[in-house]
Amino acid sequence: MRHLTAFALETARLRGATYADIRVVESKAESLAVRNGRIGSVLESETLGFGVRVICQGAWGFASSSDVTKSEIQRVAALAVEIAKSSARLSAGRRVRLAPQPAYQTTWSTPYLLDPFSVPTSEKLDLLLAIDKTLRRSPKISVAYSEMQFERERTWLATSEGAFIDQTLLKSGVGYSATAVGKGETQIRSYPASHGGQNSTMGYELVKSLPLLENAERIREEAVALLTAKPCPSGKKDLILDGSQLALQIHESCGHPSELDRVLGMEANFAGTSFLTREKRGKLRYGSPLVNLIADTTLPTGLGTRGFDDEGVPAQRWHIVKDGRFVGYLTNREVAHAIGEERSRGCCRADGWQNLPMIRIPNLSLMPGDHELDDILGDTRDGVFMACNKSWSIDQQRLNFQFGCEIGWEVKRGKLGAMVKHPTYQGITPEFWGSCDAIASERHWKLWGVRNCGKGQPAQTAGMSHGAAPARFRNVTVGVGATA
Repeated sequence: MRHLTAFALETARLRGATYADIRVVESKAESLAVRNGRIGSVLESETLGFGVRVICQGAWGFASSSDVTKSEIQRVAALAVEIAKSSARLSAGRRVRLAPQPAYQTTWSTPYLLDPFSVPTSEKLDLLLAIDKTLRRSPKISVAYSEMQFERERTWLATSEGAFIDQTLLKSGVGYSATAVGKGETQIRSYPASHGGQNSTMGYELVKSLPLLENAERIREEAVALLTAKPCPSGKKDLILDGSQLALQIHESCGHPSELDRVLGMEANFAGTSFLTREKRGKLRYGSPLVNLIADTTLPTGLGTRGFDDEGVPAQRWHIVKDGRFVGYLTNREVAHAIGEERSRGCCRADGWQNLPMIRIPNLSLMPGDHELDDILGDTRDGVFMACNKSWSIDQQRLNFQFGCEIGWEVKRGKLGAMVKHPTYQGITPEFWGSCDAIASERHWKLWGVRNCGKGQPAQTAGMSHGAAPARFRNVTVGVGATA
């Protein structure tokens, strides 16, 4: 790989590039699914390819190929330079400037205990089928679905500045859902979370660590009970969110708006730009003093955890919101200077070898408070507890939002009350986070993996994790659109 990558960099230099990098990416993936007692799919795939990124005449050029040979690398590197030259003619004088970065020559790998690709497929399917059998022990369950997914990705990154990084990332995921139907009503319950379950940079030990089969009966019965549950009450209520729902709240209303490329208008796909314009840094009251949001690509088991990003910038940890005040952005080497920072925050990642790296959300977490969940409930006179995301909608500036959850419960005079269906809430981002007056302690804090974040055009998918403990928000509008 050193020989091939060096050849690409030299080709780009001779064609006029002032900067070049090449990523060679080899990946292996496995996914398994069971649906209603039958094996729905067992898929295995392997890919190998490379992408060359260059700066020439102050503009970017990028090209890629799945043919990892010397002749193809030469052709693609030359093509990337020609694309950069063409882009320069349309750049209106704007020139790319990269933040300085030490050139590392090293290796890094995801730590794990049990290689998921060494576990027999039959063992994985036996567990999924056992879960499926439990989920279908009610005639009201019309769809039982369970899945696992595993991916190993090895990347060799070489740059014209002298970096050479050999990095291997391992990801595992597992989850299931039960869909109940009756009397014109459809309800779903998921475990450990919706939208693909729990996902982490771990080995098969993730699957073994979760009480999957032990929770299947509860999930089934909750799906059935939701069919006849009362609708979510409407109006202004105190709202308590579980950690898995808070994870998506963090993702949509904190992660995406702090991407500096959105702020600068360089990116607007998948829900627009951002209200967090540069003059707000250090000044905007984003939330209550309890709200601390920390980005951290060093966090064990996070989907955004790695040794280096796709520009060779090492993993790091920093505040996005500190004591309720907005203080930081997600950056790469190209845009760090736009906020006066000399170094990138290491948020630049690409989906595979065929895509151009862009700013992606890292692991971004709400730090825990000092309350016990029972104490938060006990101090709530009239509210709703909501769990497990079902739907979301947010405007083009990441300000106005509405979320729906799979399940909720009324909270009356300090106690959990009746189950409610179609629980929803809405708000305006700074007002919502400003209403946070209680966060559960570290004992309740958990890291939730989001595996399917979309961004860019052509679209790219990335994973990241969000840590959260249950938290309370005062006087929130709930029950919008709830139906009987």
